[in-house]
Amino acid sequence: MLGTARKDTSPADACQIAPYTLPAVATDSIRAQDLKQVMNRYSARLKEHRESLNRLNVYPVPDGDTGTNMALTMESVVGALDGKSSLADVAQAMAHGSLMGAQGNSGIILSQILRAWADAFRDLKDISPAQFGDGLERASAAAYKAVGHPVEGTILTVLRRAAEEARAASGEPLSALLERVYTRAEQALLETPELLPVLKAAGVVDAGGAGLLLLLACLREQISGAKVVLPPAFFKPAAQLAGDGRTGEEGGSIADLHYEVMFMLEGAAGADERLMEAWGRIGDSIVIVGGDGAWKCHIHTDDIGAALEAGVEAGRPRRIKVTDLLEQAAAEDFHRAAFVFEPLPDALHAKVAMVAVANGPGILELFRQYRAQGVVIGGQTMNPSVGDLLEVVEAVPAKTVVLLPNNKNIIPAAEEVDRLTRKQVHVIPTRSIPQGIAAAVAYAPNLSVETAVSRMDKAARGVRSGEMTRAVRDATTPVGTIHEGDWIGLVDGRVKMIEPAGPGRVARLLSRLIRLVLGRKRADRRREHLEKEAFRAALISLLEKVVDPEAEAVTVVAGSGADPDVTAAARAWLEEFRSGIPVDVVDGGQPLYPYLVGVE
Repeated sequence: MLGTARKDTSPADACQIAPYTLPAVATDSIRAQDLKQVMNRYSARLKEHRESLNRLNVYPVPDGDTGTNMALTMESVVGALDGKSSLADVAQAMAHGSLMGAQGNSGIILSQILRAWADAFRDLKDISPAQFGDGLERASAAAYKAVGHPVEGTILTVLRRAAEEARAASGEPLSALLERVYTRAEQALLETPELLPVLKAAGVVDAGGAGLLLLLACLREQISGAKVVLPPAFFKPAAQLAGDGRTGEEGGSIADLHYEVMFMLEGAAGADERLMEAWGRIGDSIVIVGGDGAWKCHIHTDDIGAALEAGVEAGRPRRIKVTDLLEQAAAEDFHRAAFVFEPLPDALHAKVAMVAVANGPGILELFRQYRAQGVVIGGQTMNPSVGDLLEVVEAVPAKTVVLLPNNKNIIPAAEEVDRLTRKQVHVIPTRSIPQGIAAAVAYAPNLSVETAVSRMDKAARGVRSGEMTRAVRDATTPVGTIHEGDWIGLVDGRVKMIEPAGPGRVARLLSRLIRLVLGRKRADRRREHLEKEAFRAALISLLEKVVDPEAEAVTVVAGSGADPDVTAAARAWLEEFRSGIPVDVVDGGQPLYPYLVGVE
């Protein structure tokens, strides 16, 4: 069906689908309706090939999902095009829709390309071959300018080579020019692994460049009527390299930069240049696009505060969005929700309220027992917006609120709440549920705000956090190679442990032998036993890494995927190898992470 991603489509078949009727007769100029049709066609094809583009990414987190980001950007463009007929109106819709809807690095660069086209075409009646070539050159110059640290072997290279070919073919008919432009862009895309070593190591072409090639294919199809078959490399998945020297959507190294910061910047002329200069000192994957007092801004950084402060110094940031690139990898299928639960009666009279971000029925009940006045459903893969947090803060009775984000990715959103409400909001920068629990234990509802914040902050900072989950895809990390489905353990947000989730090769052969000799049921029991042993070994390995022999207390929060036998084995290990340390096991019920560990 058109507009949906297909997972098992062969390259030849996938490229034969034309979502819109091709013209019967080729034309030598691009009219307003042609350009509008190209935008609609491109949006549909991005949805169709979204997963193919996503699988090209070498950075193993959803932020690197180039196909998704480009598709979302084009959805905004198509929405803005509704009812537009003149070239001026179509160009304006392309510019405004792409800027407002730009998602991720690739979406913002795509927005800059479309805005450059809009500037080049808006005063024309139709677009000649030479004028189209000029539009490509403007787009290339604008894209390079928008990126803080341009990297060759990316969408930038593919665009520049296409523009050079258009200039060389400017005297040819439009259909011939577009054929040459597409062919040169395809060649440039296939050459990207030679320019960017990480692409070569992963055995793929650049994802952003592939997305641009799809745009040129749609343009060529619309004007000439010739269907375009994309190169097989378009569909080849990445080996998913991670760790030192990782790359983002456009292939540039982002090392250990874990956060994506995006916002709209409003300001006077030169605000974008000031922000670009400031951001160049604190991050990578920098893209700033726009003009006329409004810019869409994107950076990967470890210093969220500095990134936002630079925006405030340059102008007025709004629609701020901060994403933790690593935590976002765990899952994408949870919906965000704001939620006020029923607090304990005495909590309603607190002078200083506590609001926590949490998920899982046991964890929610735990914060309720610690006298929280409200909770926001969120956490791993569920980053609530500023509005979600503000809704709960406004709903609680107290005029002073202590807010526990309990996730490092939610801290920046939490810190925005105070300026949006008449209430006094203090954020304790808790980076995990164990830290949040420690802060909640230190909370007393009728303390002065200064005392409450000081006690809770000190308690949170004294906690070391461990998290256990399963890998959602293959990756290479500083501690070893991860395969999809492996157990991984994180200590204070960094991978420190990898444990294969299933039996090894010898065990699998033994299982097959048992199946042949003793039957299926006994073989299945053997397999289940081996899987449970791997589960147990993974948790104990994490405990070894996170629980220091000098620790004062350990809290194990069991999630919805926990196993009672594994939990018991972990408790027994702690009693034997960390004897004398109090251990508290809590039934948290949180999704995705079967065990969280807090160590004081």
